[in-house]
Amino acid sequence: LKVVGPVAVLGGLLQIVILMFLCGITAMLCGAKLSDGVFVGCFLSMSSTAVVVKFLVEKNSNNILHGQVTIGILIFQDCAVGLLFALLPVLGGNSGILQGMASMGKLLLVLSLYLTTASVLTWSFVPRFLKLMTHLSSQTNELYQLAAVAFCLLSAWCSDKLGLSLELGSFVAGVMISTTDFAQHTLDQVEPIRNLFAALFLSSIGMLIHVQFLWTHVDILLASVILVIVVKTTVTAMITKAFGYSIRTSFVVGVLLAQIGEFAFVLLSRASNLHLVEGKMYLLLLGTTAFSLVTTPVLFKLIPAVMHLGVLMHWFPSESGVQNEEKVAMIDLYNRQL
Repeated sequence: LKVVGPVAVLGGLLQIVILMFLCGITAMLCGAKLSDGVFVGCFLSMSSTAVVVKFLVEKNSNNILHGQVTIGILIFQDCAVGLLFALLPVLGGNSGILQGMASMGKLLLVLSLYLTTASVLTWSFVPRFLKLMTHLSSQTNELYQLAAVAFCLLSAWCSDKLGLSLELGSFVAGVMISTTDFAQHTLDQVEPIRNLFAALFLSSIGMLIHVQFLWTHVDILLASVILVIVVKTTVTAMITKAFGYSIRTSFVVGVLLAQIGEFAFVLLSRASNLHLVEGKMYLLLLGTTAFSLVTTPVLFKLIPAVMHLGVLMHWFPSESGVQNEEKVAMIDLYNRQL
């Protein structure tokens, strides 16, 4: 994360700002309110941490350059969710600009305190807690599994109650465990549970879908999904390229972040409560998000095929050449950090 910090933080911020700007301008040109377009930009800027990281881990790409850049941007997006929540009342006209800025400042302070507390607990409490659970579960693994899941849920709950986000709390819990000697043991223990949670998550998405509306407007839905993929891929790839990465790496990062994330459902629900998005727009955004998540695995499988098209071969060099380039880039970035 230290190596890809600049593109993760500045690139992630640029992606959110550019999408907000593009959607805001588009909304004004179409006769809609600027606030509606800005919200759609916030909504579209979120990508799916769960889906993308799972794919990278399965392909052993999480330690490759494009994988590290992608994960870095995803982490920044998760951290920015709380600030986007503070922006929603301003867009909905329920609070003034000064009040919105004050809310963002308060959230930044809370975020700093939360991360500081987590850092202290990482070396003072977490190793002792996991060691105790290991001793108590020497004959059965269920106790350790429950303890690990409970710890992650507690961290997510605290983060949510502080006005941040569930995803941020879950991520922080994972980082806290990863710094201990029990990281691999914990990962092995929770592997079966992860698939269960993934199934529950996809089921919950299905329950939100209004099938009749989507079937009636299937042409608009497909056009929206294609537009989202093209725009997000282009914007993210251009931003990544601007930080000095190769065209191949930038393209892969862009495609990996081309979907709309699961946390967009929470943003959409909050915006609906504030009457910022209602009616057909709400259902369309809901369907677009769900469809983009469902088609993401297929899109990932198309990445090698696209990069090996004859017309594009001069843009995407051979795998060995890219690996050498990525090693040089990693060393260069690391030396700059030092």
